[in-house]
Amino acid sequence: MNIPKKRLVTLAVLASLSLTACNESTSSTAGAGFDKDKDTTGDFDQGAMVTALVDNVITPTYQSFATQASNQNVAITAYCEAEKALEQQTVEQAEVDQAKSEAQDAWRSAMNVWQQVEMMQMEPLKASDSLLRNSIYSWPVVNSCAVDFDVVFFDDGTVNGQPYDIKLRTPSRKGMAALEYLLFTNDLNHSCTGTSVPPGWDGYQDTERKVARCNFAVEISSDIQGSADSLVERWLADSGQANQLKQAGTANSAIETEHDAVNLISDAMFYLDSQTKDGKLAIPAGILSNSCGNNPCPEDVESPHSNHSLTNILNNLSAFEMLLTGDAGLGFTDYLVDEGDEATANAMTSSLTKAKATIEASDVSLAQSLETNADAATQMHAEVKEVTDKLKVDFINSLALKLPSTSAGDND
Repeated sequence: MNIPKKRLVTLAVLASLSLTACNESTSSTAGAGFDKDKDTTGDFDQGAMVTALVDNVITPTYQSFATQASNQNVAITAYCEAEKALEQQTVEQAEVDQAKSEAQDAWRSAMNVWQQVEMMQMEPLKASDSLLRNSIYSWPVVNSCAVDFDVVFFDDGTVNGQPYDIKLRTPSRKGMAALEYLLFTNDLNHSCTGTSVPPGWDGYQDTERKVARCNFAVEISSDIQGSADSLVERWLADSGQANQLKQAGTANSAIETEHDAVNLISDAMFYLDSQTKDGKLAIPAGILSNSCGNNPCPEDVESPHSNHSLTNILNNLSAFEMLLTGDAGLGFTDYLVDEGDEATANAMTSSLTKAKATIEASDVSLAQSLETNADAATQMHAEVKEVTDKLKVDFINSLALKLPSTSAGDND
């Protein structure tokens, strides 16, 4: 898929959605047809399913991201060393181009796993208004102009008269989205409009701009690696959420029942509804309000600089499927079958397969589809919606789970 370069997602449009990543409420409501008296303490071992999903799906995904974040940092550091060597005329351009390509590939690999993590957002990712999650990936809140400013601030070593500290910077100035902009944008001019521009940038030579940007990219990738390591450490701590989920209903956990633990994992899966379906498909397609006046809007796709938007969606769907089926272990489909609703289990897995196949078959990017064949993007949305419609009604009701507030009343 070859997506033409596009500007970053319009903040004002995406912020209009109540999305999980943007400090959404974690309260839940019952779905239509919810039976508050339904017996959820039958012979199905909910605790065993929770343990299987934690140990076989969520924990390995978190750990895989930490590994990819480390690989990304190594590759970006090597690329930046090549840029600095080129500035000193000790290497050829071809060597720099190769190093940059490898850094871009490392970003893609890390983003692929991160998009799976997105479907598994629980503590510690959601703690303190999702601070850890947003520090790693702030989308849909992105700001390339702010990144341009921080390139200069980091190069200078100070910001507002204080030593530069990336941990004190707002999420939209760092993380995977900022890295995408720095690694995939070839335009060396800043992206700011209006009178507020990065101080001194116009005085930088092209080689100086490349080195300043890659130096900041190294700083960002190092920060992401630290956050990824922290995610795994906090998740697996004795009092961390992994053990809280697995020990739900005991004195060792603040989660009162095993069913409550099931509901926490179910809540995370609704990312597919509020963000994948709405933020990544409905908004760019013009089904929901966007920055193009409800017309197809290539400018509003996720990951526009790297041409990675459809791959992001595929990884969301794959992660949802792992949680749904248990990925060779116990999963929600087993629970549905035990509750006598094999039809919903089969319908959801069938719809997932269809949605993934449609996206995989696309020989153009989402942005390009929106420019030349908007119906293709609308079809992708419709097929993901088949999954989320089942999720919001039959899935929730059959398992007597609560519907997250982000999806309550959503008829899209």
